[in-house]
Amino acid sequence: MSTRTAAAGRRVSPVFLGIVAVIVVSGWAVWTGFALVSGVAVFVFVTAAWVVSLCLHEYSHARTALHSGDTTVTAKGYLTLNPFAYTHTLLSIVLPVLFVIMGGIGLPGGAVFIERGRISGRWKHSLISAAGPLTNVLFAFVCTAPFWLHALDGVPVVFQYALGFLALLQVTAAILNFVPVPGLDGYGVIEPWLSYRIRRQVEPFAPFGLIAVFGILWIPEVNHAFFDAIHALLRALGISDFTTYCGFDAYRFWQTADPVCALSP
Repeated sequence: MSTRTAAAGRRVSPVFLGIVAVIVVSGWAVWTGFALVSGVAVFVFVTAAWVVSLCLHEYSHARTALHSGDTTVTAKGYLTLNPFAYTHTLLSIVLPVLFVIMGGIGLPGGAVFIERGRISGRWKHSLISAAGPLTNVLFAFVCTAPFWLHALDGVPVVFQYALGFLALLQVTAAILNFVPVPGLDGYGVIEPWLSYRIRRQVEPFAPFGLIAVFGILWIPEVNHAFFDAIHALLRALGISDFTTYCGFDAYRFWQTADPVCALSP
């Protein structure tokens, strides 16, 4: 690979920068109340921020793989943060956004193709898989910081709602991705430590892991238990159930807004 090609493969994509610009503009609209009557501003702000977190999630996988020995990720465009450069745009961008809209669940899917044969050492393989959800942990840390730092004075209520809902998405993404189910990063963390026989037996189920987890979460008892645990964690970080509920309510602007959310949290 030439030096010029390598540099292009690591240059931040204009598409990603455009999405960041959308976050800034829509965030300003939410903060100031501009166009708030339609509720579109909250939807655009949270969705754009969620897509950025998905890009960072996949970038973390690729960057860790690069330093572990797979230099092909540069030519594939994985280091440009361009959401259209990933192997499965459907799994990595479209389905996760649909999951957010349908159920308020943050669940990024695997997208970058790592040439594992170029990488030696089980710890490296595990770290590559863990890098993505750890990025969601960091993103959640940033989103929740204003709450546990008690730095919300002067922050508009609706912006707090949006930030609280975005934090919920990041927390669910981190936790669900660490579930050791084939097709998710949690399984990728433990896979290098499994026997060859077990890996071969599990391999056919990998394409269905993401859908299976989402399907299981639609079971009412499982869904309630899962979100009870998520909300307990968020409360420990200073984000109330009221804030995340109203954030989701504001996000789904096409539905009639709950008048209770017009009150302060």
